[in-house]
Amino acid sequence: MSSVLDQRPAPAAAGPRPALPRRTRVLALPEARWALAALVLFLLALPLHLLGAPGWLWGTLFAATYVAGGWEPGWEGLKALKDKTLDVDLLMVVAALGAAAIGQVLDGALLIVIFATSGALEAIATARTADSVRGLLDLAPSTATRLLPDGTEESVDAAQLTVGDTILVRPGERVGADGQVLDGAGEVDQATITGEPLPVAKQAGDEVFAGTVNGTGALRVRVERDPADSVIARIVRMVEEASGTKAPTQLFIEKIEQRYSIGMVIATLAVFAIPLAFGDELRSALLRAMTFMIVASPCAVVLSTMPPLLSAIANAGRHGVLVKSAVVMERLGQIDAVAFDKTGTLTEGTPRVTDIRPLPGSALAEDEVLALAASAEHPSEHPLARAVVDAARERALALADAGDFTSVPGQGVTATIAGHTVRVGSPARLLPADADPAHQKAVRELEDAGRTAVAVLRDGAPVGVLGIADRLRPDAAATVAALTRLTGRTPVLLTGDNERAARHLAAEVGITDVRAGLLPQDKVTAVREWQEQGRTVLVVGDGVNDAPALAAAHSGIAMGKAGSDLALETADAVVVRDELATLPTVVNLSRTARRLVVQNLAIAGVFITALVAWDLIGTLPLPLGVAGHEGSTVIVGLNGLRLLREAAWTNTAKDTA
Repeated sequence: MSSVLDQRPAPAAAGPRPALPRRTRVLALPEARWALAALVLFLLALPLHLLGAPGWLWGTLFAATYVAGGWEPGWEGLKALKDKTLDVDLLMVVAALGAAAIGQVLDGALLIVIFATSGALEAIATARTADSVRGLLDLAPSTATRLLPDGTEESVDAAQLTVGDTILVRPGERVGADGQVLDGAGEVDQATITGEPLPVAKQAGDEVFAGTVNGTGALRVRVERDPADSVIARIVRMVEEASGTKAPTQLFIEKIEQRYSIGMVIATLAVFAIPLAFGDELRSALLRAMTFMIVASPCAVVLSTMPPLLSAIANAGRHGVLVKSAVVMERLGQIDAVAFDKTGTLTEGTPRVTDIRPLPGSALAEDEVLALAASAEHPSEHPLARAVVDAARERALALADAGDFTSVPGQGVTATIAGHTVRVGSPARLLPADADPAHQKAVRELEDAGRTAVAVLRDGAPVGVLGIADRLRPDAAATVAALTRLTGRTPVLLTGDNERAARHLAAEVGITDVRAGLLPQDKVTAVREWQEQGRTVLVVGDGVNDAPALAAAHSGIAMGKAGSDLALETADAVVVRDELATLPTVVNLSRTARRLVVQNLAIAGVFITALVAWDLIGTLPLPLGVAGHEGSTVIVGLNGLRLLREAAWTNTAKDTA
């Protein structure tokens, strides 16, 4: 995959930066076009063949199916053969042609269509991941406002910024580069980088990251990193590197297909040549060799793997888990360690009012404190303000009109409500240093419980404190417990959020190993450390900041509802409805599918051994050989399809409960 960092236009290019394509069209991929052509031709030929139409008609369409779906893998196989590698592409094409040579034209065409479709799906998945990586560049602004020494401003391409430049970031703008705030105050939404659910107050001396959004207040920022080395640029590189260096994944049977295929080819030639050398007739030797090739071909072995895994994928899909490939479904059953993101994964990702505490001497009830705060916060667009207003609406409280509304970044809001001056904001800024110990205790208790404390003052006197937190998903604790039983290890929490909030949430769900305050590269480092220790790691996340870890892990699962495009495309599977309880079920379903694969391989092995022995020791009639071969294929196929039943998911879920 080419680096998306190289796809920026040159800084000197005139005019606006052209928009990067967000999504590759499916039919723009040659693999998809040829697979579609093969499928259409097959569907045209099939009814003609079954209804007894003239052979030249359906034969021509089947031949076109072979060409459309088989020429590309056949060509790739020949190139591999030139490099002295027996590629599965070539073997599949040869198997299809062999089936046609003995009159099984329909079977060969179906094999070609399935093989071409599989290649197309792989190409589409690769293209989608590349699209999402390129889409990361949209997070970083194309231009920035640079301040010149004489105080004037100029708009420049963000790629032209250099270390030491000073830029102006107005409210609502994205930060143009990683740097340090020189002057001003604002509240910056940096969820894309750290995963923190709430905007972070920034003032002189604080660090800001390219691509984060300045919500309120203007900031003057000194550029501290070259744009090509910003955190967002490093996320791009990490995703690309992890995707490129991740060990090639193969289904179980693919790990032995090279040796099996080479052995089958050699054995077929031997079965043909040895009797011929001892005086057997050409026709007899050829027929025996052809029968051997059919009964020894790995069709039943290949079908031993795919139906159980594809059935498991279909069943998981019906229950809201999109598993992207059979390889992924197989790998999920291998995990023995789990790492969770916090915000948007174990939690809902939306701040909510959890506590309302009227302070002594205020003479106000809970609803009165909340209504007062919500009336003052109503004009604000801050996430905390929306949480307060939403809480008041849930209680059907009447809100008064707010006059003289002002908002100060990092401090809070001030408004006139029914003739009273009401202030709502940070206790550290609004409560005096010598505040009533009871007031300080209320704030401390909320903060110790992992809440964000919000003070409410009326005419300068504190009247209440609100506790606001990101709400835990209702099935989080049960999911952590189930995964602990499945893997033998308690999951780990990897988050960019602060230590206190992370540890409080971890205690609620039963997690003891907490890594807080992490940047994306820190999450990748943690995953790789576990992998070096021999662990098979599953990472569960939802944000851009989780994408590098999702790519680096053995398996990655993204939360679907609020997940970023990059996380959804990078992950191996997606929980579409954000139901955490499906995670242990799909892991256990994968393990069930793997057990069925082993059963099927045993069945296929018995059939192949018996038929091959019959052909070599005695004389196996060709029709009987075909029947035995096809019979074993049907048996393993039906055995694998058992996982399509609703009971398969239900029973698996019970096993994890």
